Order: sequence, then C-alpha cells, then structure tokens
Amino acid sequence: MIREIKETDYPRLIEIWETAVLNTHDFLKEEDFLYFKKQLPVYFQYVTLLGFEQAGDLVGFMGIADGNLEMLFVDNDCRGAGIGKQLIAYAVANLQVTKVDVNEQNIQAVGFYEYMGFNIVGRSELDGEGKDYPILHMRL
Repeated sequence: MIREIKETDYPRLIEIWETAVLNTHDFLKEEDFLYFKKQLPVYFQYVTLLGFEQAGDLVGFMGIADGNLEMLFVDNDCRGAGIGKQLIAYAVANLQVTKVDVNEQNIQAVGFYEYMGFNIVGRSELDGEGKDYPILHMRL
C-alpha cells in the first residue's frame, strides 16, 4: 500500500535510507554518508513524501518535487520485491513524474531507471550539494 508520509515516520525513513545506501552506494565516503543522513529531515521538507507499507511496516519511500523523483529508497531486506517499480509506476501515473537524477556510480540504480523507461539526457560533474559525485539526469 502506498501512503502519505507523516513527520512521525521520519525515523523509519532514515532507517530505510541507511539500509539502502549502505548496500548500494559503496562509492560514498563515510563523512558524506553521515552528512547526508543528518540532512535528511531538511530534504524531507522540500518534497512530497510517499511510503510503501507492507504488513503494517514502511519498507520503502520516495520524494517528489516538480515532476522530479528526488529520492527513492527501499529497505535492503525488501530489495528486488517490486516495491521500487510500484512506487515509480504510481509516481508516473499519479504525480506526473518524468525526471530523475541518479548517482552515475550507482550502477544498479541507473540500470533500474533505464528498465523503468528513463533515458539519460544529461550529466553533471557534481551533485546538488557540490560534492564530487557525478549525476546523470534521466527522463521518460
């Protein structure tokens, strides 16, 4: 079930983010991991957050702003179960999402978004925080 996120869900979102990032972002320096983790509650304020609930537990979430999928994370224990696909399909069908930016070094994510119909349309040398993590800009 896909549902809106409340502020009381933030601690669980941070847990989901942490399990996902630790298992998919092996290129991330530890100090940057800690920086981003601390910034999450700030980032959450600037996006529409939706979560995927399974058996009463949040196991994935996405954040959307202006037709852009800003974040998509699935608890590592639930990866490969179609949760990300369902969240993306919902976002495209109901929230007019047509764009996503993804870390170039996150090969799994790039492949996932390509599988979901997104194509690379541009590249930035630095991420949105000015850190040395190249970003691929993708569109449906």
